[in-house]
Amino acid sequence: QVQLVESGGGLVQAGGSLELSCTASGSIFSIHAMGWYRQVPGKQRELVAEIISGGTPNYADSVKGRATISRNDTKNTVYLQMNRLKPEDTAVYYCNARITAGALKYFDYYWGQGTQVTVSS
Repeated sequence: QVQLVESGGGLVQAGGSLELSCTASGSIFSIHAMGWYRQVPGKQRELVAEIISGGTPNYADSVKGRATISRNDTKNTVYLQMNRLKPEDTAVYYCNARITAGALKYFDYYWGQGTQVTVSS
């Protein structure tokens, strides 16, 4: 059983900053990648940032230069630091992880429940 728990969402003024956190827990053998997605009503869920083990971070063009993704492997936690927030950043942000659980040979995708980020003008 693997669970992703998110925190850090809320209401912030335009130009401000937020840091989102996502911690994976349960029977985890390895975490191959962690990332953040966001979704607004009527739109497709879109990648914000991801970081793959052994690779470099990848950012959506809309947040490049304003967002930083990082991982703490000891804590099984991924962070998304967002600066200079804009109203168009308003969305539900979802944590995603590719995890091999327990003694399994394959990896699965896991999702958090989402955390609301609202940026006021």
